[in-house]
Amino acid sequence: MNPKTRLRRALMLGAGVGAAWLSTGALWGTAHAQTAYPTKPIKLVVGYPPGGSNDIVARIVAPALGSILGQQVLVENKPGANGTMGAAQVSKSPADGYTLLLSSASPLVIAPHLLGKSPFDVNKDFIAISTVGLTPEAVAVGPSLPVKNFQELLELAKKQDVTISSSGNGGLPHLTIELLKQASKGRITHVPYKGAGPAVTDTIAGHVNAVTMDLPALITFIRDGRLKALAVTSDSRVDFLPDVPTAQEQGLPSFSAVNWLGVFAPAETPRPIVEKLHSALKQVVADAQVREQLHRAAVVPNSSASPQAFQAFLAKENDRWGRIARESGAKMD
Repeated sequence: MNPKTRLRRALMLGAGVGAAWLSTGALWGTAHAQTAYPTKPIKLVVGYPPGGSNDIVARIVAPALGSILGQQVLVENKPGANGTMGAAQVSKSPADGYTLLLSSASPLVIAPHLLGKSPFDVNKDFIAISTVGLTPEAVAVGPSLPVKNFQELLELAKKQDVTISSSGNGGLPHLTIELLKQASKGRITHVPYKGAGPAVTDTIAGHVNAVTMDLPALITFIRDGRLKALAVTSDSRVDFLPDVPTAQEQGLPSFSAVNWLGVFAPAETPRPIVEKLHSALKQVVADAQVREQLHRAAVVPNSSASPQAFQAFLAKENDRWGRIARESGAKMD
């Protein structure tokens, strides 16, 4: 073997060893970063303004999650387009575990079906980590409407037009009203408002007949008697309103519309980080103080068995609400 050949082989071997060392070093660095996660504060994005159910739950969860992870979890409100703007921002963020989304069903599996074009694909652009709570919708009336229960409201809708307000187009309350219209075959008209406050105010004043929204938005008015809750839309009654029957108990046997709130990361977030966040969120939801705070906010504490279980549930919810949106012809305008 001549000297030039030996030199060329030595250079090739050296390059191979160097590349292998660099590759091993890069893999070790990635693994170490994932094991050490988190090493800086985490941003928890909410796609709604302060004060709504998403924001309330985020501010209950964030300090408890931060305590478990050993880093601050900072809530950041990014409102717009019924929560989809905040969700879109998270979907395009680095998949490193430092930008997360706390979202209800509306921005992810409802609004995209009512928009002309969604800024994300919920099944491809997010990793579902865990639910943290569930809340049914409530159907409530003001003091001036002469109905004693949900069945009487449905009977009234067969005789005359009944108006039901919501906090706006494109959310779960909107499609719950559309679902109610289909199931009852009544003359029900959805009246969307720009926010929960005006919808509740006009229902109490008698300008609309009823209101349908997530329980956290209505619970104060129900508890102080300004609104009368006729039904909740879960499969069973809720502990904090035990005297309010479900819609299923009152003539609509398969009627179900339950909102959920969960935490999501951008797609491609490393699995060890996802698993660490899931484990931490399970601890958060199991905490007695957190559970008490969620109950006060009219949210039922709930955590997913695994990220994979939540991802499968998300896909089913997306299919279900997409079908309801198509059948109803509802649009987000």
